[in-house]
Amino acid sequence: MKRLVVIVLMMLGAGKIFAQQSFLDNQKMFPKVGEAYREKEELLKKEFEKKGLVYPAKYMFVRSFKLDSEMEIWVKNNPQDTFRLFKSYRVCTLSGKMGPKRKEGDRQVPEGFYYINDFNPNSNYHLSLGINYPNFSDRILSDQKNPGGDIYIHGNCITVGCIPLTDEFIDEVYILAVNAKNAGQDFIPVHVFPVKFGNPGSMNYLGTFSLTDSSSKQFWAELRTAYDYFEKHHRLPVVLVDDKGKYIL
Repeated sequence: MKRLVVIVLMMLGAGKIFAQQSFLDNQKMFPKVGEAYREKEELLKKEFEKKGLVYPAKYMFVRSFKLDSEMEIWVKNNPQDTFRLFKSYRVCTLSGKMGPKRKEGDRQVPEGFYYINDFNPNSNYHLSLGINYPNFSDRILSDQKNPGGDIYIHGNCITVGCIPLTDEFIDEVYILAVNAKNAGQDFIPVHVFPVKFGNPGSMNYLGTFSLTDSSSKQFWAELRTAYDYFEKHHRLPVVLVDDKGKYIL
């Protein structure tokens, strides 16, 4: 009887420890994540300090630009604060062309407004962060039977429709995302644009791009409205979707 009581108490204690384990602690148990923290966290702390930022950031925002092959990480620590740019990362390569993803197998990188919905510490592409494609707009405008899916920001520097970084870069981005998630940010926004609208060269290219339908220009205008709003205010716009799949800000 005494042995049974001891076993039960041990089980209850283990359950309590498990219940108290944070998202951060859980992630660090995976070998690639633990190694990333050991190799990168001190460097990140120094970069934050150098830029006058508080580490770890409690809020994170990701912007990615397809043609410019660039991904920005913006951070803040209080809801009322404006976002500040922490770092820009080079995206390894581009799959597909300008324009949104509309079906399975089109090799397109999505364009639009998303959030991180998956942390994969055992990814075949080193580490990976999933985004919630198809979102509400995509479900209306994309192929109804096979819109595609499994879109990630990941390592290994290769892609067939995702956003690929080097392993070194995804280590840093993954750590920042884990920290934000651990601090309570359940929906880390990810905005994916065809181009950096403030870059004249990229805009000139977009203006000469051969469009298959007139709706693409309207779609890009919707995306630019959100881009311009953030550029002006460094705050995230509220984005809604109407019954036709159009973004409303």
